[in-house]
Amino acid sequence: MKNERILVAVKTYPTLSSTHIELVCTAGIREDGSWVRIYPVPFRFLDGDRKFSKWHWVELPLIKREKDTRPESHSPVDRHKIDVLEEVGTHDNWRLRKELILEKGKVWTNMTELICAAKRGDCSLATFKPTKIEFQYQGCEREWDENKLASAQNQMSQQGLFEDDAVPENFRIADKVPYDFSYKITDDDERVSTLKILDWEIGMLYWNCLKIANGDEKAALSKVYQKYGEEFLQKDIHLFLGTSLQWHNVGPNPWMIIGVFPPPIVRQMSLGI
Repeated sequence: MKNERILVAVKTYPTLSSTHIELVCTAGIREDGSWVRIYPVPFRFLDGDRKFSKWHWVELPLIKREKDTRPESHSPVDRHKIDVLEEVGTHDNWRLRKELILEKGKVWTNMTELICAAKRGDCSLATFKPTKIEFQYQGCEREWDENKLASAQNQMSQQGLFEDDAVPENFRIADKVPYDFSYKITDDDERVSTLKILDWEIGMLYWNCLKIANGDEKAALSKVYQKYGEEFLQKDIHLFLGTSLQWHNVGPNPWMIIGVFPPPIVRQMSLGI
């Protein structure tokens, strides 16, 4: 089976799974600019040399998911055959990343068109450029759903993610982030949408800021806002969007933010005459 070469651009915050204990939604870009979803990826179960970061090229054999009609959805044939290759850095104003994502890949600017594309089954991953953007957050459930948590803990006591694998000895279920973070965005037709941010990085940023602030949630949220609501908005911000399997064809707006792409704005110098 032929290996696929994927630049990992998306890793979401861990969620509980009824069948896999915990999952991280992973997606990336092929060399031709097309998207691919890699699911399931037991990221925190991977061996150390296979535990890739965002913006690493990886090579692995993939197979189309039969029970998932979303066109980009593929499954790894064997998690032990993930090869982690070189990293694509941010030198030269993120040139290599921008070439692949913004030049080779498609950039959407109209939410109505994107929703219709999802309902037609054309795509379930996309790069989106809003005309206006505003960061928001609000409190949510502070603990995982009791039934889902009990199911995950039962799986941990019975077996690993795959039949021939044990749960790592030091593994613990990720803490639930007690806040929902979102961007309120406006598209090129003045349509306004509020989309939840599921990115791994925003969840970890909150926990790191909370630790630095000695448990002061207000101070931690202020730091998160500073990055996502101020710093990123001074960049050429694009959003990586994805749909869930449950709502892909039926949700009024099935799209969620699964990654934030904020390259610097490159200003052209004017030539004096």
